[in-house]
Amino acid sequence: MDEQDPQERPVLRILIIKMSSLGDVIHALPALTDAMHAIPGLQADWVVEEAFAEIPAWHPAVNQVMPVAIRRWRKRWLSTRHRGELKLFRQALTHTHYDLVIDAQGLLKSALIGFLANGSVAGYDRHSIKEPPASVFYRHRYAVSRAEHAVQRIRQLFAQSLGYRFDSSLIDYGMQMPVAASGSKEQHPVVMFLHGTTWESKHWPEHYWREMARIATASGYKVRIPWGSTQEQERATRIADNQPHVVVMEKSTLSDLACELEASAGVVSVDTGLGHLAAALGKPTVTIYGATNPSLSGTFGNHQLQLKSDLACSPCMQRQCRYKGVPLFDQLADESPFVVQPACYRSTPPADVFAHLQRVMAQVAEGRA
Repeated sequence: MDEQDPQERPVLRILIIKMSSLGDVIHALPALTDAMHAIPGLQADWVVEEAFAEIPAWHPAVNQVMPVAIRRWRKRWLSTRHRGELKLFRQALTHTHYDLVIDAQGLLKSALIGFLANGSVAGYDRHSIKEPPASVFYRHRYAVSRAEHAVQRIRQLFAQSLGYRFDSSLIDYGMQMPVAASGSKEQHPVVMFLHGTTWESKHWPEHYWREMARIATASGYKVRIPWGSTQEQERATRIADNQPHVVVMEKSTLSDLACELEASAGVVSVDTGLGHLAAALGKPTVTIYGATNPSLSGTFGNHQLQLKSDLACSPCMQRQCRYKGVPLFDQLADESPFVVQPACYRSTPPADVFAHLQRVMAQVAEGRA
């Protein structure tokens, strides 16, 4: 039998459901890259929360992005405006017949969206999923170890669902940034501080950020600090106070921020979505972990270093620090002693963190990392 002309092969159309959060959406990109390489001509549509709709559009295999606003809709389900948005989303969801719908979120809300879509649904089985009742909505269920990193779990889910193998030692997020956007041009190399995060227990002490900014600028770097909320802007302003080479950035889109990260020499981050964006871009990044476990959902990719706490109760996976031991004090530069809160960050002082960043940046520059 003659081999079929590649141009005559039917295009495989899939729908990906991965709605939030920022880091979780980024975690799904390598799986789509695997699928794109394994299945020539693959086209994907992607359901995602409106705040993160820019991210799937960066991937060349994504044909259409379908924003949802569940976080906003659930506040006013009965408003006329929201009823209209829901109707339009439902129409878009059912307009195309998909060869497969992959729910990579694993929640009841994502499973319901998959159930409403036009195509059979694949997802994790009840032992592998975050919310076991969601697996009832799937036609195809797959076992994936929960002990593996989130990126590798999603890659396995895609590979089993679509019937191919992938090389777990290679990682490619497949991101193609907008040509029009560009990072800032600076005379000094720029390092970016990603300080904003959701849990109180994941915040590195503010006076640590100030001290590390002093160390970085004394080493010849310019520091840029992004923010996404009023509280984060206020913290960034305090970190930059009286430090002329530390710049609080203007509020920007994710695409513009990604280009700023791309133009930077290196990144220091806490456990936050923007840290995963830096990892996806392959930037030399040092990420600081205390309350959370980087082996399951930490930054993943090339040129990444995770610093973990040596405190016995870490990682506690608690939003609030519950440390009840002896108070831990630090004294930085000429400032008065501080109690280090959360206590688990006592093992990651600013000088050590920045020294680690310089080492990773040097390795990348020498082609060794």
